[in-house]
Formats: sequence, C-alpha cells, structure tokens
Amino acid sequence: MKRFIFLASLLITAVFGNAQMQDPVHWSFSVTDVSQTEKELHFTAKIDDGWHMYGLHIPEDGPNPTSFTFAEINGAELVGDVTSPSKLITKYDDTFGMELNWYEHEVTFVQKIKITGETFAVKGYLRYMTCNDQSCLPPTTEDFDFAGKGVAKAQTPPAAAQKPMKKTEPNKITDLPAKLPAKVEKTETASPESEKTVTPAATLVPAEEIPAATSEPEETDLWTPVIDKLQARGETTAADDTSMWFIFFSGFLGGLLALVTPCVWPMIPMTVSFFLKRSGNRRRSIRDAVIYGLAIIVIYVGLGLLITAIFGASALNSLATNAVFNILFFALLVVFAISFFGAFELTLPASWTTKLDSKADSTSGLLSIFFMAFTLVLVSFSCTGPIIGTLLVQAASMGLTVGPAIGMLGFALALAIPFAVFAIFPSMLQSLPRSGGWLNSVKVVLAFLELAFALKFLSVADLAYGWHILDRETFVSLWIIIFALLGFYLLGKIRFPHDSETTHVSVPRLFLAMISLAFAVYMVPGLWGAPLKSISAFAPPLTTQDFNLYEDEVHAAFTDYDEGMAYAKKVNKPVLIDFSGYGCVNCRKMEAAVWTAPEVKEVIENDYILITLMVDDKTPLREPEKIEEYGKTRTLYTIGDRWSYLQRHKFGANAQPFYVLLDTDGNPVGPSYSYKEDVPAYLNFLKNGVKVFQNENK
Repeated sequence: MKRFIFLASLLITAVFGNAQMQDPVHWSFSVTDVSQTEKELHFTAKIDDGWHMYGLHIPEDGPNPTSFTFAEINGAELVGDVTSPSKLITKYDDTFGMELNWYEHEVTFVQKIKITGETFAVKGYLRYMTCNDQSCLPPTTEDFDFAGKGVAKAQTPPAAAQKPMKKTEPNKITDLPAKLPAKVEKTETASPESEKTVTPAATLVPAEEIPAATSEPEETDLWTPVIDKLQARGETTAADDTSMWFIFFSGFLGGLLALVTPCVWPMIPMTVSFFLKRSGNRRRSIRDAVIYGLAIIVIYVGLGLLITAIFGASALNSLATNAVFNILFFALLVVFAISFFGAFELTLPASWTTKLDSKADSTSGLLSIFFMAFTLVLVSFSCTGPIIGTLLVQAASMGLTVGPAIGMLGFALALAIPFAVFAIFPSMLQSLPRSGGWLNSVKVVLAFLELAFALKFLSVADLAYGWHILDRETFVSLWIIIFALLGFYLLGKIRFPHDSETTHVSVPRLFLAMISLAFAVYMVPGLWGAPLKSISAFAPPLTTQDFNLYEDEVHAAFTDYDEGMAYAKKVNKPVLIDFSGYGCVNCRKMEAAVWTAPEVKEVIENDYILITLMVDDKTPLREPEKIEEYGKTRTLYTIGDRWSYLQRHKFGANAQPFYVLLDTDGNPVGPSYSYKEDVPAYLNFLKNGVKVFQNENK
C-alpha cells in the first residue's frame, strides 16, 4: 500500500511539477581514438543536483533503465555492449521493494566501434529516466549522431567474411512507402542486424513473423499537404469549438461533484466565517468574497496553463496514452477509492496547510485572500485530485493547446461560485445540510465511480500497447459488478467502517440504487456483443471481444495509409480516412452512435475504402523516420508517431476523431468532419464526397 501511495505521489508531482525541473539531464557526445581502426563513442550526461538517472540493468517491475538504440551504422561495426566507467550507486529501494542502481552528478557511457571504411556514421537514440527524492519524470528520449573520417587504409572485410544481407519482405504496417513523403528522410539501414538496442527488456520481432504487404504503393506522393484544398472545400463542423465547450462543461460538472465531497463541503462555512470576521463593513466583505472566488479560478486556470506550457498539446496527447502514465493513474484512482472506502486516510502533510493558514492570518489585503484560496486547494486535494486528473487527461486526448486551461476554468468556476455566493448572503448557510453520515455516503459512492474510471486508464494502455489483458467482455464484466455493488450499498446491504447505522432507506437513495442496478442489468447483453452505446466512450471497442453476436459494427479495411491508398486506386474508389486513437473517447462514441446506423454503415462499406489510423499506436516502426517540422528535425519511432505526423503535415489538424474524404491521388473531395453525433449530417458528408468523386472521374 505504501508503494501505491508513493507511486501516486510521484505521478502527481510529475504532472503538476515545477516547469524549471523538467530537464535535469544535459547531454554531450564525443568520439575518442583508441587505435587506427577503433574508436570510442562517449555519451556524457551532467545531472542536476538532487536528481539521479537509472543504470543500464534494472530488474523487471522497476523503473525504466537507460537504453541505447543504434538505428543506423555505416562504415563501422559495434564492438561489445555499452559500458560505463562512472560510479554506479546501488541501494535497496523500499518503494519498489528491490535493489536499484543509478548515477548522480555526471555519468559517461562508452560504446566501442571498429572502423570498416574511410568514413563512418552512427545514428540512433537513447532513453533514460530520472528521479529525485520527491518525484520522477517520464522516460525521455535523446537523439545522437556521430560521424567522422575513418582511416585511409581501413579495409572492408573480405567478401567471404561478411555476413550475408538478410532479405525481408516489406511490412504492410511499419515499412515506408515506395516514394517517401515530402520532408521525410528514411534512415538507411543495411539490414535488421544493424539496429541494436541495449536494454535487458528489449524484444526483437523476427522479420519472418511480420506479415508482408499485399500491394506496393504507387509512385504518387500521397503525403503532399492539402490544407488549402481542404479549407476550400469548407468545414462541416467546428471541431475546436465543440471540443472546448465539451471540456468546459466536463470541468464544470467535475467542480459541482467536488463541491459535495467530504473535503470541500465543510470548508464552505469555515471560509465564509473567515471573511465575515475580517471586517464589519459588509461592502468590504462582499468584495473580499468575490476576490476569493476569482483567486480560486486563477489558481486552477494557472495550473492548467502551466501544464500546457510544460508538456505542450502534442506531448500531452502522447502522455495520455503512455503506458506508465495510464498504469500509474489507474493505481492512483484505485488508491483513492480504497481510501474513500475507509481503509485509511489519505491527506497531504498537515504542515503545508498549517503554514498557509498562518500566512493567511498574518498577512492582509489581497495576499491573505490568495493564501486562503490556496489553502482550500490543498485541503481539498484528496477529493479533487482524481477529478482534476481525469479532466486533464480527457482535455489532453483532444489535442487542444488550451484544453487543460479550459477544463480547469470550468472546474474552478463551479467550485468558486458557491463560496462567493454564501459569503455575500451568509443567511443561506442556515439552509445547508450539516456535515454528517451523508457525506461519508457521498465518499463511498465516489469510490465506486473512481474504480470504474480507473479501468478506463488501464484499458487505454492495454489497447495502445496490444497487451489484451482487458478486452471488452472483461471490462464490461467488471463494470457490471461495480455498479451492482453500488446499488446494493445504496440499499444498505453493504456497510463500510465509517458508515452510520441506518434504520431505513431514504427515497433519494432508493432511486439512486434503482438507477445503479438498472445500469448494471443494461450492460449484461454487452457480454454477447451488444453495442452498449451509452458506455461506448469508455469501453474497449467491439473488435477486442472474443464472443460477439453483434454484426452491425464497421471495421476498417486498412490500417496503413499507403497500402489503403494503393488499393483504392486499383479499385477506383474514394477513401475515408479515420484519424482515431485508442484513448480517444469521442472516437468510440462516433463508431457506436453514428457508424452503426444502417444507412451510414452501407455507404462506408460499399462506396468507400475505410482507412483507420491510430495516432497513439505504440508499435515501433521497422526503421525510424526523420522529419522536418517547424524548423526542427524530429524522429518518428512508432506507428502512432507516423500517423500523427501525417495528420498534422497533410491536413493541418491534431485532434481526434478527424475524418477526411480523398480521391485516389490523395486530394480532398469534401470538407473534413470532426466529432458530432449527427447521423443525417454524417451521411450527407459521405454522400457529397461520393458525388464529387464521381463528377471528377467522368
């Protein structure tokens, strides 16, 4: 349990931490001559005080080790593995329950190479994880590129001694197209043997296990940007506006939910009395109460802006489907749920709130009001933390730059309005129900809901990495159990340690119990493949279900852009590109609520070639790709990276779901379409695309 709590605190600090502490490692690279035909590649990291970086060999279930991947080697051969002469600190870590090793202050890694040509080049990337006594940062990738002259007399090994080139078939998912897209540079690798990853946990997939492509893409540059052409076709929906309002109202509802939690509710009379005691002047009391509400909003919105500034919208989107992040967030919600059930009290150090409280009393003016608002934020964190975290992940998954700030604005507004109103009209406090057993019941209900939402985060990681440990029938089964138990709890059939003894069931509890039990019964047919549209945003897709009697779902014909476009040209059909994601809530809603409509399903399956591209697919590319974007060179390592770049580069969009209709040359035949659960509008969007395609092919 201590380990779960500590990991949860690491996650909170990593997400909400100080912006200045996000780059504690500074890398430099150099080459040293050993002999005429041997050199050493030096990777030197200077680590800020208080931080440490883990070593090359870490036990399973521990933190991420430092690993090196050599993606391109020309004119040289690797000799042995990466080593380090630096001092390695080895200690037993109570949190992970194992012996770990790490480096502090400075570390140098060394890789020997043998020169086989007159020039050499070694390119790749390294991956490392850093922690301090309070927090850990997500694993970070750093590219490296060594190049130089060899020796004039260096000879290539005789032909008889050379390893034969291993011929592999192109992979339909991970190989590059016959003609590379604009601004994409293929990393030339002689053979699969030239790529080497130094990590105990590395898993290499044999080339013969990778399915071969069924067709070769044409020599048309299908990656050419068509942003202007797409805009000229018009827009079907205002995706950003829709998403922003959705995030805002999600945050507002989250704030209302937080208001009735046991951490926040008792603070209302306490804070109001604080402001009424400050002065006998009612006008000043009203002014202070309004400023207090604004201070709450400023703190939460500032937190949202800080997170966006640290990570950026694209990085937040990637983080939202990161396995470590989702598993830790799953653990965080489970820990909070166990705490709310009454197993233990989870509170922040009392010294923090005491210090801020004293600051609020000792200072005056606006500063004291700000300290009081900050005290509320800290005191209520054990209840608001899970709500805020879930909100931020939802905002991040939509790819909007200001998403976190918009969500926090809605949350803070719902939380701040009651405090300001009750301070202005203190007599209203008399009508509020007093704290008591009902608050503990709210706490337990919230615990059940947190368990249900926790499974969503585990499901995102499971889908993105293809683990198949939480397929749809397993997910639905667990939700049926959770909501059935919630219904029995509301009926008084289950009691927890802090529950008050009740002699009867109140009318509100009875109706809530009926709703919860009815919801559990509603989900039962989902075990046999029923679409369950009301939970489609949270449950894994139907494609993950083993036993499925439902036949109305729509499946993509292709999951590779270039292969799908080649087939569309062969059969001369327009293409429906579906930019989606495993962690995309609105994508699941569109698939369940719109695609399954008979008229929409018929048009997609008969008139289009459907290509679904998952932007958060973590499957590694066979060969990394270099791209130029916004004046910087970046490397794409996963299939999801590639499809995300395609969406940004070709269509100028970053949010999902995102639908676009193309002809066989990659040009739009209609406007784009984003999230909007409107079957007639979507059907019209599809039919207009078919009409334009047919007119242009006459």
